[in-house]
Amino acid sequence: MGKVTGFMEYERLEEGYEPVPQRIKNYKEFVIGLNAEQAKVQGARCMDCGTPFCNSGCPVNNIIPDFNDLVYRGDWKNAIAVLHSTNNFPEFTGRICPAPCEAACTLNVNDDAVGIKSIEHAIIDRAWAEGWVTPQPPKAKTGKTVAIVGSGPAGLAAAQQLARAGHAVTVFEKNSRIGGLLRYGIPDFKMEKSHIDRRIAQMQAEGVIFRTGVLIGTMPQGSKITNDAKDTISADDLKAQFDAVVLAGGSEQSRDLPVPGRDLDGVHFAMEFLPMQNKVVAGDKFPSGKGGQIMATGKHVIVIGGGDTGSDCVGTSNRHGAASVTQFEVMPRPPEEENRPLTWPYWPTKLRTSSSHEEGCERAFAIATKSFNGAKGKVTGLTTVQIEMKDGKLVEIAGTEKEYKADLVLLAMGFVNPVSTVLEAFGVDKDARGNAKAGTDDRTGYRTQVDKVFAAGDMRRGQSLVVWAIREGRQAAREVDQYLMGATILPR
Repeated sequence: MGKVTGFMEYERLEEGYEPVPQRIKNYKEFVIGLNAEQAKVQGARCMDCGTPFCNSGCPVNNIIPDFNDLVYRGDWKNAIAVLHSTNNFPEFTGRICPAPCEAACTLNVNDDAVGIKSIEHAIIDRAWAEGWVTPQPPKAKTGKTVAIVGSGPAGLAAAQQLARAGHAVTVFEKNSRIGGLLRYGIPDFKMEKSHIDRRIAQMQAEGVIFRTGVLIGTMPQGSKITNDAKDTISADDLKAQFDAVVLAGGSEQSRDLPVPGRDLDGVHFAMEFLPMQNKVVAGDKFPSGKGGQIMATGKHVIVIGGGDTGSDCVGTSNRHGAASVTQFEVMPRPPEEENRPLTWPYWPTKLRTSSSHEEGCERAFAIATKSFNGAKGKVTGLTTVQIEMKDGKLVEIAGTEKEYKADLVLLAMGFVNPVSTVLEAFGVDKDARGNAKAGTDDRTGYRTQVDKVFAAGDMRRGQSLVVWAIREGRQAAREVDQYLMGATILPR
């Protein structure tokens, strides 16, 4: 906890943003974090609540009251030690996590929650600035080898934990750069990729080997998933070369919208659009014209899907200089404020307006797309209809059809499962949603039914948050260590 009476004396202070006209001119981060004094005051708001629900609200179970109190007392070095004890990459979560911990904060019952995410952000940024984040190589090697397939947050967390336990870890990534959906799915204006690069340098110093441009198994025929692979390794070869394999790829198979006109030029998955811009920011070049970068410049853009990926499409389209941006959400407009006594400490349903929305975006709720319309093979608009919930089902409202102008349509309706050919290559059983079938209890321990093959993150649980991926990577690492050594000291 912080100051005993701090929650009564101090108000919540949000992190600041650079002005919209300034920030949409580039792809740099624009959040203005708390300074040391502001973070101390916010840490003081952490109350002596007895049972800190924030700990369980956080998927990695961050020890939040402790690091809040340490910041309040000015002990920043121990604050990062506490934070790192449960979270390998707080610079990721401190930027892009939606903060379920804050929804669970006891103060959130009838007041503004403690700004946990902003404090976490302040701790890790200061730790890097002060040089407190250093490699932690193992004291001894075990002689065991582990392959990690996928270099997103689950794969990176598993790799770091296993390397620190003394195993020889190799991470395989099909793209030319490490980071998975952290690298290619999240725009740089939300998280600059230098944060990934310095973690890679730390992990290399800890003994982790990274192999990029390597595809494990095969890609589905005609797949539009980002893929720069130049080499291929079969599942059998990988199992033969390593003592354990962790499948930690992302849930990359986008949910499609099979309505008339879907094949028109100008209708794209969000994950065709977003990775291209990230690659351009990183210095890659695309040819002009057909087959080049998908651009929103001067276009009327429709984003279908109201989640974070849709919001990222909005922000990127605004930076391209779109003529207009409209975002569709199939569900009804949620309330401005949640019913806290009803929902606390769980994640509430309420209207969430992102920084990208504030940059310029029309939002339409309870709307479904009936068809994409076009001329000469190119999309020119779409036909929609309003819908409502009846008897637990979404049904169309007669007489509400409407035409929207559109030069570019981005499908951001979520992801259904990981790349199926990876699981099929290893012969891993799938659950009903197409994910790797592997439990998390002490008996199943992230193991698939295939000997020495484990699964974690989106590959196992489906599309989820970065913080959940880190949790799964850490827990899977513990189970792999247990499997290889017969015992483990890695935290669960």
